[in-house]
Amino acid sequence: MKTMTTSGGAPIADNQNSITAGPRGPVMLQDYQLIEKLAHQNRERIPERVVHAKGWGAYGTLTVTEDLTDYTCAEIFSEIGKQTPLLTRFSTVAGELGAADAERDVRGFAIKFYTGQGNWDLVGNNTPVFFIRDPLKFPDFIRTQKRHPRTNLRSPEAMWDFWSLSPESLHQVTILMSDRGLPQSPMQMNGYGSHTFSFWNKKGERFWVKFHFKTRQGHAHYTNAQSAEIIGQSRETYQEALFGAIERGDFPKWTMYVQIMSEAKAGKTPYNPFDLTKVWPHADYPLIKVGEMELNRNPDNYFAEIEQAAFSPSNVVPGLGFSPDKVLQARLFAYADAHRYRIGTHYEALPVNAPKCPVHHYHKDGSMRFFQNGDNNPDAYYEPNSFGGPNQDEAYREPPLALSGDVERHNHRDGNDDYVQPRALFELFDTGQRERLFSNIAAAMEGVSDEIVQRQLVHFGKIHPDYAEGVSTALGLGAVRKCA
Repeated sequence: MKTMTTSGGAPIADNQNSITAGPRGPVMLQDYQLIEKLAHQNRERIPERVVHAKGWGAYGTLTVTEDLTDYTCAEIFSEIGKQTPLLTRFSTVAGELGAADAERDVRGFAIKFYTGQGNWDLVGNNTPVFFIRDPLKFPDFIRTQKRHPRTNLRSPEAMWDFWSLSPESLHQVTILMSDRGLPQSPMQMNGYGSHTFSFWNKKGERFWVKFHFKTRQGHAHYTNAQSAEIIGQSRETYQEALFGAIERGDFPKWTMYVQIMSEAKAGKTPYNPFDLTKVWPHADYPLIKVGEMELNRNPDNYFAEIEQAAFSPSNVVPGLGFSPDKVLQARLFAYADAHRYRIGTHYEALPVNAPKCPVHHYHKDGSMRFFQNGDNNPDAYYEPNSFGGPNQDEAYREPPLALSGDVERHNHRDGNDDYVQPRALFELFDTGQRERLFSNIAAAMEGVSDEIVQRQLVHFGKIHPDYAEGVSTALGLGAVRKCA
């Protein structure tokens, strides 16, 4: 039998009774066991994520089945058959930590690959696009998804006001309000890197790339009515489904694909290929199979391994890089900074976040400085130094990222058609899918002021007349007003 101890290692003789001045007397301050337990309990929670607070995760592997070495020198894709361990976290965007799983919302789809040359974090969503293309609008958008400062309730008015004033959101809004806006479980949805990233190969050639993970479980979705019924039975349906499937040995799988665009073609597309509100047409840039992702192990401690898991798109490895995507550029700072605030200065040294390969850096002190000096060489605490500390290696230098244009606050709506891609999506929907889209939007617009509703209907009409008419009919408004 193991003897219980304090956190300082001292054996505990009694963990049932506080030290008091007699059976009826007050508790004594000298009861350090009691104080330690209460103080620790007060500190058992860390701030929840501002966005993507509610999440579910598991470990697994990526197995490469195709040759990508013409496009990238990344070690993770270096040979067919190569397996890389990984951690995934799925999440909702708007809801708090205690929100119900089965709510209509965009889902986060984050993967941490523990590669032989460091961690690569692919932090995306279950949709290939997003609501904004300029990061300056991200805090404003998220405020519309959170609680109203006076009522402390979610505000459809704020949500639709922002969307109706931001036509770049139309593509994502259409996806969100369609069938795929409410997957039945994490296993029944796709994942996307969403942003444009870059590959570079051993020759120093750069290619633009988008990442896709197609579910092998098939798609299944709830209607709003089904969702309400499910939430009445359980608020933890995603956790139950994912954890339960893996415990049973029913390991979920996704096929990984990439789309590749040459640097030369990027300047000739009729849309901005670095715009987060746009997709690359598959007819022009077909999916190229990469391999298979399988989830096969549940975490042993949810808090330590999922709540403290920290994903950031700034974590890349040689052979993988960024792009001029404006929102991506902002996320490179914002995600890592959020983790430093939420978890601590050295959050990446926690076991779930630590790379599986050797780590050598000069980060010093601060909260959570619990790891040893690198290579037991305390004199090498700055760089350059004369004491054998780690040095840079030119062999890993990335090719230059070609950027052009004047540095200015360019209007992100100039020259952008925010209707053509949502139109292509809408025209793919059959009659039933369209009717559910109209119904979902009408439900989401309940209580929204007439001015905002009419403004949004004009946008829907620019996508397709049937889109506006269908939503208007579902709202009981009749014909759409003809306004600019």
